[in-house]
Amino acid sequence: MPRSRRPQRAAAHELERYAGLFAARTRAMKSSAMRDLMAVTERPEVISLAGGLPDTSTFPAESFAAIMSRVAAANTAAALQYGPTEGLGITKEAIQHVMRAEGAEVDPEDILVTTGGQQVIDLVCKTLIDPGDVIVAEAPTYPGAIPSFCSYQADVVQIEMDRDGMPIDVLEETLDRLEREGRRPKFIYTIPNFQNPGGVTMSLPRRRRLVEVAAERELLVLEDNPYGLLRYEGDPLPTLLQLSGGDFIIYLGTFSKILSAGLRLGWAVAPAPVLQKMNMGKQGADLCSSSLTQHFVSQYFHEGHWEPYLQSLRGLYEGRRDTLLGALAEHFPAEATWTQPEGGLFVWATLPAEIDTTDLLARALQRNVAFVPGRGAYLDGRGGSSMRLNFSGVGDADIREGVRRIGEVIGEQLELFGALTGARPAPAAPEREAAAAPDADLADVLHLPRKDGGEARRSSSDRRPR
Repeated sequence: MPRSRRPQRAAAHELERYAGLFAARTRAMKSSAMRDLMAVTERPEVISLAGGLPDTSTFPAESFAAIMSRVAAANTAAALQYGPTEGLGITKEAIQHVMRAEGAEVDPEDILVTTGGQQVIDLVCKTLIDPGDVIVAEAPTYPGAIPSFCSYQADVVQIEMDRDGMPIDVLEETLDRLEREGRRPKFIYTIPNFQNPGGVTMSLPRRRRLVEVAAERELLVLEDNPYGLLRYEGDPLPTLLQLSGGDFIIYLGTFSKILSAGLRLGWAVAPAPVLQKMNMGKQGADLCSSSLTQHFVSQYFHEGHWEPYLQSLRGLYEGRRDTLLGALAEHFPAEATWTQPEGGLFVWATLPAEIDTTDLLARALQRNVAFVPGRGAYLDGRGGSSMRLNFSGVGDADIREGVRRIGEVIGEQLELFGALTGARPAPAAPEREAAAAPDADLADVLHLPRKDGGEARRSSSDRRPR
């Protein structure tokens, strides 16, 4: 006879039954703001500006089928077998191609193939962090890193960014303060290119000084670089790995943004002692990354299609970025500010202080549109009036409609606030007067057409993440 299903118990009762079994670290765990939205944003009626999703519909189906057929014909047994924990040599060759495009030559022995870039963050924490250890990170920081930091019970100190990324003078002041307190950070976490979620890029002088600080203080830096090859304007900047020669830098790369997130393949480049410990940590986590996807990547790079495909992505995403920036100028209130990224996948927008984007999300979801609330990028409650908006995952029409819906909800909230307080809400962006021309020496000046044919000019310094 079939087994009867157990009756469903209330979640609170279930938690009480098992609470005594949980490890202490589970009390510090936090859920990812992005992953919490995945089930909702899978609904076809929802316009998602939330995820960091590459547009995988651009990958030709016939190419995928042909590559998999060639893998099956030549390497079926190997592709279906376990592989070495550190990754297959053929995968490391593909990684060397990507690193060379970033301006860095790496030895295959210094590469660890991982199950996505996310696993690199987890392995670095597993290797370096004891409960209470300090991690220094940017503010805001990658929302997906926060669950890893919390799971290993790290004390995360965040440093507010400006238009040029993390201010290294503030970093040094923070390191001095921590030293006086007897607390030495285990590593500094940074996303120097088109930062997620801030959208800003660390300047070359700051990169050079960060590498110097790491060497002077013998501190490790985790350089998270998923987006470096997704540059739409401006000149490429050297990686921290390249500037340092490899000393004190753990480099994180991934195929997720330049090829496919579903492959779940990333990599780390690190000093040999660190890489050895990370390798041991990976053995305990998953033994090895998928041999099947490693063979797929190797075949794809062997056929030489990756650079033309990447170039097509750059053109597509640049257009969508411009569509998002134009929609923000049209539909967001005059007080709102936002970054103008030179590449990557995200814009960071900050609304009037009376708007809480966590509450705003609930209302936006009722209009079938989603974004990531700003608090998901902080560990101390900041970011309440900010949001992360992704422009790579949906088409131009959906971007415009999604921003229109969000702007509509913001307007309703501001009207309600005005009714309750007597404050008069500011006009929407198209009605505001054009600002005075910005200083000519500002690097990133945003010129967007007004709805009435004029121009609303606002410099990128006015849109820095707050």
